[in-house]
Order: sequence, then C-alpha cells, then structure tokens
Amino acid sequence: MSAHTLGGESAVSDSILIVDFGSQVTQLIARRVREAGVYSEIAPFTQAEAAFHRMRPKGIILSGSPASVPEDGSPRAPQMLFEAGVPILGICYGQQVMSHQLGGEVKPGHETGEGGEFGRAFLTVTAECALFNGLWDVGERHQVWMSHGDKVTQFAPGFEIVATSDGAPFAVIADEARKFYGTQFHPEVVHTPDGARLIANFVRHVCGLKGDWTMAEFRQTKIAEIRAQVGDKRVICGLSGGVDSAVAAVLIHEAIGDQLTCVFVDHGLMRMNEAEQVVTLFRDHYNIPLVHVEAEALFLGGLAGLTDPEAKRKFIGKTFIDVFEAEAKKVGGADFLAQGTLYPDVIESVSFTGGPSVTIKSHHNVGGLPERMNMQLVEPLRELFKDEVRDLGRELGLPDAFVGRHPFPGPGLAIRIPGEVTKERCDILRKADAVYLEEIRNAGLYDAIWQAFAVLLPVKTVGVMGDGRTYDSVCALRAVTSTDGMTADVFPFDAGFLTRVATRIVNEVKGINRVVYDYTSKPPGTIEWE
Repeated sequence: MSAHTLGGESAVSDSILIVDFGSQVTQLIARRVREAGVYSEIAPFTQAEAAFHRMRPKGIILSGSPASVPEDGSPRAPQMLFEAGVPILGICYGQQVMSHQLGGEVKPGHETGEGGEFGRAFLTVTAECALFNGLWDVGERHQVWMSHGDKVTQFAPGFEIVATSDGAPFAVIADEARKFYGTQFHPEVVHTPDGARLIANFVRHVCGLKGDWTMAEFRQTKIAEIRAQVGDKRVICGLSGGVDSAVAAVLIHEAIGDQLTCVFVDHGLMRMNEAEQVVTLFRDHYNIPLVHVEAEALFLGGLAGLTDPEAKRKFIGKTFIDVFEAEAKKVGGADFLAQGTLYPDVIESVSFTGGPSVTIKSHHNVGGLPERMNMQLVEPLRELFKDEVRDLGRELGLPDAFVGRHPFPGPGLAIRIPGEVTKERCDILRKADAVYLEEIRNAGLYDAIWQAFAVLLPVKTVGVMGDGRTYDSVCALRAVTSTDGMTADVFPFDAGFLTRVATRIVNEVKGINRVVYDYTSKPPGTIEWE
C-alpha cells in the first residue's frame, strides 16, 4: 500500500472516502476507520467526485449533517458514487440522502407526526446483515445513539429493513447485492457501544480491506515521498517547540539528512524553559542542523497594541514566514518550507461546502502564506491526527517524555493572553503555567490529560493579601481530555487539587490574585481561549 499527500496525484490503494455533509462528528468517522487499520480521508460533498477519482477508494461512507434532505438546496452526493461499484455506508443524513437519491422517500419529523429521535435509543435486529457479521444476531436489542429530525419513510428499491427502533422504523437498511447500507443512528460516537466494530465490519468485512495501515508503513512511504518531492534541494523547517514540528523535522531528516536545516524561532511566547529544551533535543540528541533565532523583541514589538485574536494569529504567522525567509537566505537558500500541519488543522480551515464559511480560527500552518514566498511546502503529517503523530514520533525513536507532551499552539502564549500581549504578562503567565503543570505531574495526572494550561485574563479583581488590598489579574486554568483535538471534555479535577493549585499560584506568582477553572467542553467552546 502507498500513502499520498492530500491533493496530490498518487493514491492509497486500500482506502475509504468519507463524504462530509457538515456533521460536527465527521472526523470521528475517519478516526474509527483508521482505528480499524484502514486509511481514510474526508472530502466535502462538493469535492467528493474529484476525491474519488484521485483516491480510487475501496469503500465510501456518507456522513451526517445539520441539513434536511427535503429542503431545497440541501447537500447531495455525486450520483456517480452510487454507480462506482464500491460499497457505501450512509450514516444518519447519509442514509437519508442515499435513500432519496436512489428512489426512496424522506420526510421531516413534523410531517410524520412522530418528531425526531435524539440521544440513547435501542434498536432490534430483524434480519441478517453483513454489517452485523459476528457482532449482532437477529432478535437482539442494542443501544445506539440517535440524532435526527427527518426520517426515511420509504426505502429505495433493492433495500430491506434489517433493524428497527421505536423512533426509526428504518434504523438500519441494507442492499446486500450492491453492498449499500444505511444506519439512522451514529456508529462513530462512543455512545453507540458497538459502533466502532460496526464501522470495522464495513471497512474490513464488507469492503474486504486487510486493515494493515500502520505507522511503520506510513513512515517508509513518507520517507520515499519526501525524497521524491525534494530531490537534491534544501529544506528549511520551522520548529515551534511542539511535538508536531519536531516529528516532522525528524522524519524529514531521516529522509534527506543534512539537506534539512531547522530554524527555531524563539518568539518569547514559549512555556517555562521550553526554548532550552528544544535546542538541547535537536543539537545534542539528533545532531540536526539547527539555527536558534532569538526574536522576542521582534514579535512582542509587533504584538504591541493588538487585541483581536485573528490579528494576533495572523501577525505571528506572517512574522514566522518572514523570519524563515531571512534565515533561508542566510543558510544558502532553501527551496522548501517544512511544516507540522495536521489533519484537524486542514479540516477546521476548510468549509464543508467548499465555499465561504464562518471561520472558527485561522491556523498559522494552513493557508494565508504570502504569495511572495518563494518556497514550496513540505507537510508530511498533513494526513495524521494528533495521536497518530505521537505514534509516529515513537516509531521514529523520539523520547516518550517529549512525544507525550501536551499540544502547544504555534502562536504560543499570545493566544493564552486575551487582550494585549506584553513581556510582563508573558512572564506572569509562564510562572502560573509552570506551577499548574508541576502540580499535575506531581499528582500523576499529566498523561491522563490531553491538554492543560493557564490563561491570563484581561480582568483585574480586588483581593486581600496579609493586611493589604490587592488589585491584580485573574488566571483561568484549562484541562481537557480528547483523542484528536476535534472534540474535548473537561478534566474532572477534585476540589482539593484545584484549591492547592490556586493557593500556590496566588502565593508564588506576583500579579495574580484570583484563579478560576474553565468547565467548558468542545463544542461549544474551543480548547484554546483564542
């Protein structure tokens, strides 16, 4: 099997195409397919036909959607997908749109008089089905997770009902001859206990894929791709200090050796002692050519007066590129710029409709690069989720202590300081963050948490310390659990832990007199505050 660079010409021989209609959990479908050892890629429905021809997948999954099939202008799948001769699994809206496009009928819940079905439900298996192979038997009841207002009222020719629920008589439908299947429930979410196994059945049993997509194979494929893309040219890689850029750099160095030069831009927005750790790892452990650029004054000077989160991100991203270009010239020129862009970055930066959309936040690794930049991009991690990058890092021999570090945003502390960023505020936040992470490690909780950090709020409150009155800043603590950063739950610290951290921060960090804890999940919030 060979992997490919998204948007490139080569194809993955054993892959699944996921057609996105705008569901918030489409990324989870990709995760479940990859957990079954099969490569998957998401394409907006507007780009699905082109993606099919490029990927030549062995199966297709149609996602859910907030849209309604009966409404004019709602998304449709390219009709050619149903004529391509490959198995198809439609999930929720995917089931409905497949039924509609193949001659069935879908009606809004208010027209059927039954309303929708949301949350936990139980279905009954009424017939044998390849999806259920070795998992569910006729007559059994199983918990699933429903989230739909519309419903199929008449299935398309060739289909039969193989499972029903109280609110969805067409809970699972199947056309075994064409290997088309539709589930009204969401198998990709954890609230459907057997959902991951159902998706694994589809990709492995129905589509006939071996499930042999591994990081070892990805590593070898990517090394070959990097060599083919770069040839004998030079690459400059911007290290941010995080896991993503480090893994990208080590992978590229393995492919092309000293044709790679790493540039670590020390923008003064790192965590405590982080800059020194990065320099030590790359110079001492890997002997990778590294240029350490001390640019705190440049970045903080440019951030002065900026308060809008997007303006801060864009300034930092642009300045990174400016510094890269200057350093590339100093080291004798480079034809390629390497970045640690990940798949969630790509997904969050692209509208599923393929057109204008509301921007959640810009990613400095994706898009927005100045047209004047005279370097091509090398993004070897562009197809991977965060935990897959960690697996690749271990495969490459990076130390566990480094690979297991919590994610850290490219713009650094600038987006953990709402409002204006100054050196004084960075130093205050660095100290508070260091205390928080030290307590997390002391409690043995670091590896159980996806990401933990402190935020310095642009709010001052009255406090009392000793016999004096204080008027200082508020520090917010954030800690979440996640598998890929696309969704996140709050980490449930006990009150004693939070009290201990708050006491230490207020006592040890001058400038903070109050500490609060952020209980917001993602969605509706984002993990970072800006």
